[in-house]
Parts: sequence; structure tokens; C-alpha cells
Amino acid sequence: MNVFVFDIETVPDVEAGRRLYGIDDLDDNNVGKVMFHKRAAETGGSDFLRHHLHRIVAISVVLRTADKFRVWSLGEPDSPEQELLQRFFDGIERFTPTLVSWNGSGFDLPVIHYRSLLHGISAPRYWDTGSDDKNFKWNNYLSRFHERHTDIMDVLAGYQPRAVARLDEIATLLGFPGKMGMDGSKVWENYQAGDIEGIRNYCETDVLNTYLVYQRFELIRGHISAPQYAQVCEQLRMELQKGNKPHLTEFLDNWQGQVAE
Repeated sequence: MNVFVFDIETVPDVEAGRRLYGIDDLDDNNVGKVMFHKRAAETGGSDFLRHHLHRIVAISVVLRTADKFRVWSLGEPDSPEQELLQRFFDGIERFTPTLVSWNGSGFDLPVIHYRSLLHGISAPRYWDTGSDDKNFKWNNYLSRFHERHTDIMDVLAGYQPRAVARLDEIATLLGFPGKMGMDGSKVWENYQAGDIEGIRNYCETDVLNTYLVYQRFELIRGHISAPQYAQVCEQLRMELQKGNKPHLTEFLDNWQGQVAE
């Protein structure tokens, strides 16, 4: 089975903000402030923007197939959003993987849908619900209760909003590194400072946490045995050591410093 774990990082779509609110005379920073202010006024507190007002600046993935394991961020640091989306869907077209996310149904995929609509990205395999492949009628990427996209947060919460948990807390409870220095609330600030590489690195550590939580989920539902789970963890440690990238080395160091699984 091919597994494709993914996570996105976003910033305000300031061009959309200019169009919607008629604020062409402001720079990006101040357009962002207006967008956050309007959202906070709308909700009575939270300034977290609606899905269609996010722009994707990073998509990080873990791909595991029968003969390979890889963690990386799609495209290059300066790749346009359209290219990131195209690469994401190209992976689905090529591997027909099980997509795995943490809150992907609630955030990542709706944002990806709106941005794909904006850029006109064709992704027939992803959108198929049985018209092209009859198997997709009973297990497709769009149904909440199908496994072709497994939103671990949603499943573990029993599809109950009041039972959801943060990835950082679950990862830490399981002995994985969790957040390391950055979180989603700092992405816009870091993006404005030009630190797209730091955002991509942060996104990669998030997707590694998600991958490890997913493997623990595979264990509890009997898809892998305890020895197989230990083997998966060891394989990941070896891959991180071979990668020799500072943020992945830090992830490995933090993981080994936590309670052993």
C-alpha cells in the first residue's frame, strides 16, 4: 500500500483581500491586518481566516511505498502555489495512495480545493467517486468515512468535534517530538520576513509527527504488529540520519529524548 502523508502551511491571500475589500492602496502587511481584523469582528474573537482566503506556501509530504521512504516539501522555496498544487495531485495520479492527514478534512483539503479551483488544476483521480473507477464508489478521497483519505484526528475523535485534539499534544503524549520552535500562528510573520525555508522545514516536522501517529493508529487497528511497528520506527530513524538535514536531525534528537514507544 502506498501512503502519502501531507500537511500544508498557508498565509493570507492578500490579493483576494484587496479584491474583496477594495483596499488596493495598502501593502501586504496591512492588507493582512485588515483581513485578520475583519475576521475577528465577524467571529467575535478568532482571527483565523476562512478557508478560501488562505494561500498555500508549503506542502510537505511523507511518501512510503513498497520500496521507498521519503520526506520532503513539494517544489522549490520560490515555486508558485499552482506548481505546489500540481505536484500534489501528480503524486495522487501516479501512486493512487492512501492520503493521511491530521485535520485534513477540516482544513488542508478544503483549502486545496479552493486554491485548485482558483488555478484550474485538473485532478481526475482525486475527484473520482466511481464514475471512472467503480472501486472509487465505495472508497474515495472525498467521503469522510472512507479510508482512501484518512484524517487521523477525525477518526480518533469518533467524528465528534468536541473530542478533537491537537497534533502537537497527541504526538508529545506518544513520545514523538511534537512542535519544535514554530507553530501555525507564526507562519505569516516568518513568511513576511522571507523565511520560507524555515516554514517548509516546520511543515516537514509536522508531517513526520503525523506519519508516526498514523503508524501507531495502524498498530491499534491491527494492520501491523508490534514488531512491524518497531521496524517502521527504526526505518524512519535510519532515514532521518541519512538525510543529514539540521531540522530532521533535531527531530530525531528530540524523538530519542522522549519516552520510548
